[in-house]
Amino acid sequence: MNVHLGLKWLRGMYGSFVCRVSSGRSRDLSNRVYASDEARAEALEKAENLHASLETHYPSFVKSMLISHVTGGFWLGLPKSFCKMNLPKRDEVMTLIDEEGNEHPTIYLPRKTGLSGGWKGFAVDHNLADGDALIFQLIRPTAFKVVSIFLSTPH
Repeated sequence: MNVHLGLKWLRGMYGSFVCRVSSGRSRDLSNRVYASDEARAEALEKAENLHASLETHYPSFVKSMLISHVTGGFWLGLPKSFCKMNLPKRDEVMTLIDEEGNEHPTIYLPRKTGLSGGWKGFAVDHNLADGDALIFQLIRPTAFKVVSIFLSTPH
C-alpha cells in the first residue's frame, strides 16, 4: 500500500519546526492488534541480541512499540538519557533511514525527548504494530539508521 504523505514544513525564527502530516484518509482504529506479552518479549529479545552485536562506535538503543506509537497519536518517546547525551538541544529535523536506504524526515522535540511530525509516515509506511521492536542507531548527529524491525505478529 502506497500512502502519499503531504508534509508541510515551517521553520520559525528560532529554528523551531512545525510539521503537518496528512495521509489523505482516515484510519479505522477499531481493528487494532495488541501484541501478547510473549510476542512482545520475543521481539524485544531478538532485537536486544542483534543490538548487542552491533558496532559500538554508533550510539544506539532498542525501542519496543506500544499502541500509541503506531496508531492514533503517533508519538514516539525516546530514552531520555540517550537524548541528553547524543541528540540536539533544540527542535530539529531527524532523518530515519530504513533498511532499504529510504529516508523519512521526522521532527525531534528535545523538551519532550521524542519524535513527532513525520513519525506517523514512517510507522504507516513500515506497517508497524504494537509489540514490534526497532533498533535505532545514530549514524549522524541528526540521522538514525533503523537497523532492523522485528515483527511480533504477522501483519
